[in-house]
Amino acid sequence: MIESLNLKLAIFPFVKTNRYAHITDLELLELYAADGNSEWIGILLERYTLLLFGVCMKYLKDEEEAKDAVQQVFLKVLGEAGKYKIEYFKSWVYMVAKNHCLMKLRSQQGKYTREINDRFQVAAPEDTKSAHLENEKTYTLVEEALLELPKEQQQCVTLFYLQKHSYQQVAQHTGYSLLQVKSYIQNGKRNLKLSVERKLKERGPLK
Repeated sequence: MIESLNLKLAIFPFVKTNRYAHITDLELLELYAADGNSEWIGILLERYTLLLFGVCMKYLKDEEEAKDAVQQVFLKVLGEAGKYKIEYFKSWVYMVAKNHCLMKLRSQQGKYTREINDRFQVAAPEDTKSAHLENEKTYTLVEEALLELPKEQQQCVTLFYLQKHSYQQVAQHTGYSLLQVKSYIQNGKRNLKLSVERKLKERGPLK
C-alpha cells in the first residue's frame, strides 16, 4: 500500500480500495474516461503500488531510489492515462515503470541500457548521445504501438513478453488455442516492429 511505502509526496488522497475490489481495471478506466475524476486512476495506482515498487527495486537496486521512482511513475500515469486507450492497465503501467527505470539508469550511468525487450529492439545500441535519444524515443513509441495492436495480439504479446508467460500459460489464460497464441504473438511482434518503424519515420529524429 502507498502508506506502507512511506512515499514522501501525496500524489492523490489515500482511499480504501477494498470497496472498489469488485470493479475491474477496465471499468475504472471507463469511469475515468467518462468523468475525468483522477480518483479512479488513484485506485488503480494503489492497486498496483507494490508491483511498481518491485519493478523499480529490480532495476534500481536501492529502496529510496525505488520509492522516488514510484512517485515519478504515479505522476506520469496521471498525466498520460487520458491520452491513450488502455485495455490492460497492469501491463501498461508495468511498462511505464520499466521504461522510467531504464531511462534513469541511462542518465545515471551515461551509457546505453537494454530496452524494453531485446526482441522489440529497433535502433542499434550505439554508445552515442544520438543513439540514446533515439532509443528513448523508441521506448515511448513501443508503448503507443502496443496499445494499437488488435485486442488478441495485444493480449498475447503482453502476457508472453511483459509477464513472461509461456505459450501454454497464455493459451490457458486467454482461452485461445496454442496455434492461435503462437500466431497472435508472431503477428503482434511483427506489427509492433512495423508500427514503431513507421512512427520513427513519421516523427523524424529527436532534436
